[in-house]
Amino acid sequence: MNNNLDQLYSRVSRRLMPFLFLCFVAAYLDRVNVGFAKLQMQAALQFSDAVYGAGAGIFFIGYFLFEVPSNLLMTRTGARIWIARIMISWGVISSALMFTTSAASFYVLRFLLGVAEAGFFPGIILYLTYWYPAQRRARMVALFMSGVAVAGVVGGPLSGWIMKAFAGVNGWSGWQWLFLLEGLPSVLLGVWTLFYLDDSIRAACWLSEGDKQTLEREIAADRKEQQHLPLARLFGSGKVWLLALVYFLCVMGLYGVSFWLPQLIKNSGVTDVFDIGLLSAVPYGVAAVSMVLAARHSDRTGERRWHTAFAALAGALGLVLATLYSDNTTIALAALSLATAGILSTFPIFWSLPTAMLGGAAAAAGIAMINSVGNLAGFVAPYLVGAIRDLTGSTASGMYLIAASLAAGALLVVTAVRRS
Repeated sequence: MNNNLDQLYSRVSRRLMPFLFLCFVAAYLDRVNVGFAKLQMQAALQFSDAVYGAGAGIFFIGYFLFEVPSNLLMTRTGARIWIARIMISWGVISSALMFTTSAASFYVLRFLLGVAEAGFFPGIILYLTYWYPAQRRARMVALFMSGVAVAGVVGGPLSGWIMKAFAGVNGWSGWQWLFLLEGLPSVLLGVWTLFYLDDSIRAACWLSEGDKQTLEREIAADRKEQQHLPLARLFGSGKVWLLALVYFLCVMGLYGVSFWLPQLIKNSGVTDVFDIGLLSAVPYGVAAVSMVLAARHSDRTGERRWHTAFAALAGALGLVLATLYSDNTTIALAALSLATAGILSTFPIFWSLPTAMLGGAAAAAGIAMINSVGNLAGFVAPYLVGAIRDLTGSTASGMYLIAASLAAGALLVVTAVRRS
């Protein structure tokens, strides 16, 4: 029976995960390609590091404001229509960033991009709970979230090539072509979503009736262990706020690296934009492997807290070493690889904690709330690093701050979060 069940879940995964993975690659690339655009756009538009950091981070203000409503709306409209809407709108706005002419237009477009994308990530996390029980979910979240790493592997060289190869074509700068060409795939994937994605197990025409019943029994058994809190109690839940704080501290590391990795590589002595793109693929390539291996080990042992903490501490150590050896490209790149692998490995394991605890409307709102509060670090991290760099002329103090946040998150998840 177990072999048959494993085979059934393998079939489900082959149907769902490559598509969801591809969507997340497009989403994350559109979210952080501003880090590469910065290498040309900042000088062209005369932005300070603080202006860049604020613009990169203001995305998360829009994201924060609309995250919970978006996830609740998905439970009403269905995943297929709502995820398609998100992807098409964010692809259009991401491409529109090519028309940035001032700090004000940069802020407005980045804010609107956050509004458009709000609900995508927590929506997919919620969607996976419709298909996979808790003991299988960390691996699936890891496969989905490895899109972050692959976006880095593919996006770095691709962004560098676009900015170099298209510079001056049609009178547009390389950074303008970057936003245009990397926004269009999201629109196309959004249209594809309407025809490909199923709202639920019951709606999947590619499953037999027996397969549907088997999967539904697995999900029903899993949900008996979840809490179905009223929404009013959810927002007053100390457990949910604690998880949101842990997530905030870990996300500080994610966007400290994502938005500043090209600059950190440039600081080590690499000047060519295409070479920077190629080298930036290395840390993400290491992370793509580490996050899947860490999630598999966590699923196999059933342990979540120490796995999350260890990964966060590895990320903190990598950032410290990258800062101490910032003038040595080889050592800095190795340290950035450790940092990126550690940081990205925290997330699929972390998301096994709230999804195992919450069910029903509480799951939709709770996942969105944790994600939206945590992602405020996406505003705080790049802004603080940019402001500190303007004041000191160096990213060192900013990186130490990010490392301290990761260490605090590791301490909190071990000491305060109940064993799952």
